[in-house]
Amino acid sequence: MRDHCGHARYVWNLAVEQYAHWRPGRACAPGYVEQCRQLTEARAEHAWLAAGSQMVQQQALRDFGQAMAAFFDPHNPAGRPGWRKAGRNEGFRIVAVRTGHVRRLSRKTGQVWVPKAGWVRFRWSRPVPSEARSYRVSMDRAGRWHVAFAVIPEAIPAPGNGQAVGIDRGVAVSAALSTGELLRVVGLTPPEHRRMRRLERKLTRSRRGSTRRGRVRLAIARLKVRESDRRKDWVEKASTSLARRFDLIRVENLKVKNMTRSAKGTPQDPGRNVRAKAGLIRGILRSGWGLLVRRLEEKAPGRVERIKPAFTSQRCSACGQVDGKSRESQAVFRCTACGYVCHADVNAARNIAAGHAVTARGGDGITVPVNREPQLLLQSE
Repeated sequence: MRDHCGHARYVWNLAVEQYAHWRPGRACAPGYVEQCRQLTEARAEHAWLAAGSQMVQQQALRDFGQAMAAFFDPHNPAGRPGWRKAGRNEGFRIVAVRTGHVRRLSRKTGQVWVPKAGWVRFRWSRPVPSEARSYRVSMDRAGRWHVAFAVIPEAIPAPGNGQAVGIDRGVAVSAALSTGELLRVVGLTPPEHRRMRRLERKLTRSRRGSTRRGRVRLAIARLKVRESDRRKDWVEKASTSLARRFDLIRVENLKVKNMTRSAKGTPQDPGRNVRAKAGLIRGILRSGWGLLVRRLEEKAPGRVERIKPAFTSQRCSACGQVDGKSRESQAVFRCTACGYVCHADVNAARNIAAGHAVTARGGDGITVPVNREPQLLLQSE
């Protein structure tokens, strides 16, 4: 299976190289059919390539063709297909051309057919849909093998209660809901953090290319994968719960990709506060901002709205007063106009839930709250 990963990555990178110097308006780059013909010639010339599975190599070309089609689609946000690297992009796809490629052995065990390798056992974690026609076998950085079946799941139906919820994403609190709930991502435990720091210091003292360095890198990868698994599990459970409880879900329209760019800059124009920005970037990535919204849009299509984030953390959700001084700290919001006290993230989530239309002017000119349930106004001490 490692050979299949290497062959698929090699064929993919060859296809990327053919399109590397192509620009709109120039001669057309070879398509899937022409690339398959070139692959046949390469297999006849190189014995190591012919020893692999032709299905695996052709599916790598088909995946590349689909990636290029998504890149040219103006309605698809996919970027240009890039290079795949050994140790980071390890995987291949198989099309079930006949029935019986997957079979169940027991309640927790199944088997899947892999060309040149035969039947491979895997843990049966959930039922395999009958409409699955292809599956992808991949290996992560921790050395674990996974099999994923290509099926588009059905969307979660709306509950029909007419309720809307706002979500404010943060670092200290991963997701604050307008209902007052505070959701936090489950990360590494304090002992695991201490072990991670020890391993990172040990890695800096290891000689490059040594066996000791490889063992340390594997141990670090296992800890990082454990943290990533917990974050993905939290996102799946939180997104499913929100899609089942609310008809409308409003989130901030944040450019997470731009917010997590490095602040190092260039030698001519170096960045400022690089260490602080690096810590903020790590906190954003640990909180799973982008993954949460993406899974919500996939599970509740058409029921997720993106709201402009301007002044959501400075606006009082009770009277509508906008004042930066109302945000006393990371967790405390105390309105300077009406004295309303609330958790700062929950206050921002309520503004998001109202779509910024949190106030309205009455006939007598008095500002009254709208689009929210009456809340108890706590007077300042």
